Amino acid sequence: MLSSSHFGRRLLPALLLSLFAAGASAQSFRVQCPPGTKSHPAVVPNTSYSTFTQLGRTDGKLNPTPAMANPGIKCQQISGGDGFVTMGDGVQTYLFGFGPLSGLADMARGRPGTQRALDFNLSNLDFSDSLFIGAPVDQASQSVPTTYTFNGAVGLVPDVEANNGTGTAGAPLTGHVDPRLIMDVGVMNANQPAPMMAIDEDDEFFLTLTNVGQVMRPDLFEQHTVHFHGYPNASAFYDGVPDASIAINIGGSFTYYYLAPEAGTYFWHCHISPPEHLQMGMVGQIYVRPRQNRVAVGGSLRTALTAANIAAARPFANPDSWNGATCNDILCTGQTPLPPANAVAQINGGRYAYNDGDGSTRYDVEYPLQMMSFDPNFHFVGMTFNPESFTDMKDKYFMLNGRSYPDTITAGTLTTQSTDGTLHASQPLPSIINIPAGGRALLRISDLNVTEYHTLASLGIPMRVIAVNARLLRDLAGNDMSYLTNSITLAGGESLDVILDATGYAAGQKFYLYTPNLDHLSNDAENFGGMMTEVNICTAVDPISKSCS
Repeated sequence: MLSSSHFGRRLLPALLLSLFAAGASAQSFRVQCPPGTKSHPAVVPNTSYSTFTQLGRTDGKLNPTPAMANPGIKCQQISGGDGFVTMGDGVQTYLFGFGPLSGLADMARGRPGTQRALDFNLSNLDFSDSLFIGAPVDQASQSVPTTYTFNGAVGLVPDVEANNGTGTAGAPLTGHVDPRLIMDVGVMNANQPAPMMAIDEDDEFFLTLTNVGQVMRPDLFEQHTVHFHGYPNASAFYDGVPDASIAINIGGSFTYYYLAPEAGTYFWHCHISPPEHLQMGMVGQIYVRPRQNRVAVGGSLRTALTAANIAAARPFANPDSWNGATCNDILCTGQTPLPPANAVAQINGGRYAYNDGDGSTRYDVEYPLQMMSFDPNFHFVGMTFNPESFTDMKDKYFMLNGRSYPDTITAGTLTTQSTDGTLHASQPLPSIINIPAGGRALLRISDLNVTEYHTLASLGIPMRVIAVNARLLRDLAGNDMSYLTNSITLAGGESLDVILDATGYAAGQKFYLYTPNLDHLSNDAENFGGMMTEVNICTAVDPISKSCS
């Protein structure tokens, strides 16, 4: 750690524990996810309720309840701390990282942890899943139970003080949390990559970061932030750059607020000492789904992108989608150029990567692919109270979604035993790609590295690159500029959206997606593994579980 406060950070572990106790007693952990705002009013049953949440109301109306939540409000809660992951050669590696504090059931099954306000605002006293420490891993079976369903905010409990401190039944959920539950789940629960996020255009996104501290480094008092890399129209206050915004101390929470103005694939990371915190694992992916998904089949995309109201549309099998939107500000015309007036939004139904107007970005299944690598020596030194050498970084583990081959094709969540003796869900995202015969797969590829360029090559099925750095490949006249290639190369901080089209391929065929950089096909000293996964052509693929049949 090369900061001026280096000496002050090497204090006794007892002081860190006292800070945890002080934070708990002061209730510095909070979470925010309103069921209604002025931009996304809640659905209220009568005039006694307001359509939006407001603290300290003086208008005589009640705040909307979670059951009235507008589906255009999305929320997520994450922890900032440390943990361990397991590499393809069996080595357990220490990392700084973010972990899930909401959407646990979805994330353990390889889905984004982002939730509607209705699913997020659930009292922890009302659900039956009791797996807290190491959640959602069942310590006996060493796996995630198929019956685990809780996706709400960890720690959220009724605020009895809101009922004048009477503790009566029916106390409201106001963001008040039980810090014991937060610490039980959040400590040593870092994931690699960081929790995935997914929202729809026009959504309001409330993201709560809770800093639970680095247990393996009690000498550190690391702050953390969230920075959405390349995200358009970000407010400086919520941009996560500590010079222009704020940073979250140990024992504190902060809720970031974002609009979702433009579809695309982005990534996010901690912006405190970025070379160190990114190398240590504090980086993940976020993507925005296009408004086109919610426009009626055969409807005008141009009207949808510019109209004040978007009509309710056909639902599809996606738990994170919603039917309808309100689009009434300048962000609604963010796409340049706008599609022609006769552009049809939904050709044959389906899901789309961008607002294309011609169905060219339609896909059947989607897969996030986060190209990653790290230096195990840097991670080891980071755990042993020694100063790291940034100039000597040399990555030796190369991964897709936090896993090296053959773990990339292992279904389900990988677990790692932590220093508390329990198993934690360390690497929830497999990388195996299953495509229905004749179907299309969208690969959301991002490079999360700080030292290396990464290349991916596809054997057998060419890659059609449809977008670069969250921008659809169209010229100013609207002409399609997408292209076919067998390999792509990205630097850290870049992203591509790629379509694999399985038209003409038969079920049962298998291909490989791998890096032609031969030294990146390794797990440290082993010449087997690294950045490689399999592409399977299946008779059918479940759009939610991605399982092949």
